[in-house]
Amino acid sequence: MSSSDQQTATANVTKKGDREITTERHLAAPPERVYAAFTDPELVPRWWGLESSETVIDEMDVRVGGTWRFVEKTEDGEGTAFRGVYRELDPGKRVAQTFEWEGMPGHVSVDTITFEAEGDGTRAIGHTIFHYAEERDGMIDAGMEKGLNQSYDQLDRLLAEGA
Repeated sequence: MSSSDQQTATANVTKKGDREITTERHLAAPPERVYAAFTDPELVPRWWGLESSETVIDEMDVRVGGTWRFVEKTEDGEGTAFRGVYRELDPGKRVAQTFEWEGMPGHVSVDTITFEAEGDGTRAIGHTIFHYAEERDGMIDAGMEKGLNQSYDQLDRLLAEGA
């Protein structure tokens, strides 16, 4: 893999200000297909989460005001859950939602991901806002970048299958 291929195969994660994170990642599919992968309860479990775990959709009501809850189960059967509320859905263009890890209730971020056409693919641009700098830094320290990149690698494989 060339260095330019490697660069496009890793999410660029950047701290912005004292409470924000931005991410960018190129995906080899048009925005409509990438949006579908983020909003279709049949597709999300095939790419979301760590490679060593299984994602189970407990709830996914894809509409503004609808809630979602995903449980990430490890090989030993242990699970950790994440949940949120959809705030904005613009097909093929944007998803905005809240995000909360149930292991730290009350620490809710707002995630927005925009899908921009880029050549034959899509540039996925994420923007996450936290209440406090400590929440943002805790998310990064907990391995957010590793998990994000594993999820995107799995999404690449799913999109290559034509999903």
